[in-house]
Amino acid sequence: MLRKQDMRGPMSRFDIIGQLGSLRRYARSLTRDSAEAEDLVHDALVRAYERRGTFRSGGNLRAWLLSIVHNAFIDGLRSRKSEAARVEQAGYLADASMQAPQEHSVRLAQVREAFFKLPEEQRSALHLVAIEGLTYSQAAEASGVPLGTLMSRIGRARAALREMEDKLPARVKSHLRIVGGP
Repeated sequence: MLRKQDMRGPMSRFDIIGQLGSLRRYARSLTRDSAEAEDLVHDALVRAYERRGTFRSGGNLRAWLLSIVHNAFIDGLRSRKSEAARVEQAGYLADASMQAPQEHSVRLAQVREAFFKLPEEQRSALHLVAIEGLTYSQAAEASGVPLGTLMSRIGRARAALREMEDKLPARVKSHLRIVGGP
């Protein structure tokens, strides 16, 4: 339980633990997925902690926390929509480029397809490091995630691409190397 010092008197309860049930139910209603709901509640609680000074003493803590959950959900939707638009635009730009010789063109299309099948957070992390050339620290800062989270996402993305690579016949994969691959 977090406690907040009230300037007018003794410690008042800032009971976030007691609100978890409501927060989880609302997040589940918004996301329609248990794992996403837990992530949303976590993100909202981090925001609430960071902005705890804005909570008015005597205000409705439950309503304040639920509004933070809602805003975090909307921010996530906007972020995913924006990322999808960037990925789509990148696809148009890639399609407009000059075609490689047939063998390489097919292979690049396979790699591109595998890259676009990665979950958004993995694709974004790998893009920042492998394509944009950012350091892990810079990419973590740009993504707004801790360094360890970014490294984990990149590791999972590379593993997924390696798995795709291992399923291809040797003659197809002879000229290209997956980032982080053997």
